[in-house]
Order: sequence, then C-alpha cells, then structure tokens
Amino acid sequence: MAVKVLILEDNPVARSFLCRVVRESFSDAILITEAGDLESARRHIALTGGSQGLHGTDPFKLVLVDLELPDGNGMELLAELAHYPATKIVTTLYSDDDHLFPALQCGADGYLLKEDRFEVLVEELQKIVRGQPPLSPAIARRLLTHFRHGSGGEGQTSGSGFSTSSGLTTSKPVPLETPPDHERLTPRESEVLTYLSKGFTIKEIASLMGIKWFTVNDHIKSIYKKLNVSSRAEAAVLASKQGLV
Repeated sequence: MAVKVLILEDNPVARSFLCRVVRESFSDAILITEAGDLESARRHIALTGGSQGLHGTDPFKLVLVDLELPDGNGMELLAELAHYPATKIVTTLYSDDDHLFPALQCGADGYLLKEDRFEVLVEELQKIVRGQPPLSPAIARRLLTHFRHGSGGEGQTSGSGFSTSSGLTTSKPVPLETPPDHERLTPRESEVLTYLSKGFTIKEIASLMGIKWFTVNDHIKSIYKKLNVSSRAEAAVLASKQGLV
C-alpha cells in the first residue's frame, strides 16, 4: 500500500518542487495529495478520519504545511492536527523566531526552508527514517543558539520551552529516574523498543518487522509518550534500567 502524503502549498511551482523532493526522499510507493489552501487541505483530511485520524480510515502519514496561505495560516492546521497520526513538517521561507517557535508549539515535527537546495531538503526529509527531526541547517543553528543563550530569558516561548510530537527537545530534559508507564506498551511497541535499544534504524526495524517505516515511526512516538522521554537514547536507558528489553 502506498504511503499517503499531503502537501499544503499555495504556490504551484513550489508545490511541484516539494512533490519531487518527497518522491526522491523515500523508496516506498508514495501517493501525494496536493492542496493550495487550508479549505482544500481540511477537505482531504476529513476523508481520512478528520483531525483525529479515526480508526478504520487510511490517514496521511506525512503532511507538509506552508505557513502563509490565501485563507489563513498553516499554524491553524497544525493546531487542529495535534492528535492526527502523521509526521507534520513546516515548509516555508520564514526562518525567524516569530514563525519557528509558534510552529513547533503547534505540533510541527520538523521545519524546512524551501529556499534550501533540492539535495539538502531530500537529505533532511530522509532523517525521518532514522528517527531524527527534519530541520534545515539554518533552523538547527537557530535552535542551538536559542537554547544556549536564550532559554532562560524573556524571549523564551512558554513554560519550560517547546516540545513536539516527535520529541524534538525541551529546555528541561525529563529526569531519567521518572518511572515509565511501561505496562501500557503494546507487544509491537515492546518489540520496536527492543530494536531501538540495540541501535537499529527505523528503516532496519521496519524491514525486520515486515512493516512500513512510517508505522515504526508511529510506534516510536507512542513509546516516547508512554515512557515520558524525548529521544531514543533516553528510551534505551529506561528500557535497560527497567528490564523492558
């Protein structure tokens, strides 16, 4: 079955460019749906179970979201899709804090700049397979600068920093001694956790388990949430300490 991808981009040239980037990034069969505005994107999402991605439907597994759109802002859609079972990535021209941090707070799992070269965008999207957040190099540098110098100042976004559904760091790491809620892990999640702790990549785990790598990615997100961690390193440490693997 093809992996379903939604690309929300109002510029036809940019939309075509992003379609090529997606097709080049993954070896799986890809089924791309294009939307030029928020209304169209919402209609397509409604057909896949709505903002919750209800059971029994075939939801999108990857959603690329532009921010400035004819009928609103892409952050509106990100907020609506907080519980939608997809990897959600912002694709934009804006690299400033006023766009970056609100997008991450709204649930973006990655942030890519459309001005980057084709090869760079492909490389960043492929990080999904390795369990890493896709971030344009300029955005990664901005995040490092923010947390090195500004995480405790007035410019901090809110509370203890930002977090995303992909576990994209927080300004206050979760203590490793926090007891994990491991009894809620499903057999599939336990199997994925075992492979993670042994250092396998998402693509390798997918091959070993005979499932799509997007499905493995979904399992990892659920594991992170249940164990209250934000990286595979923390998950591996907890799995070992708690005798889960």
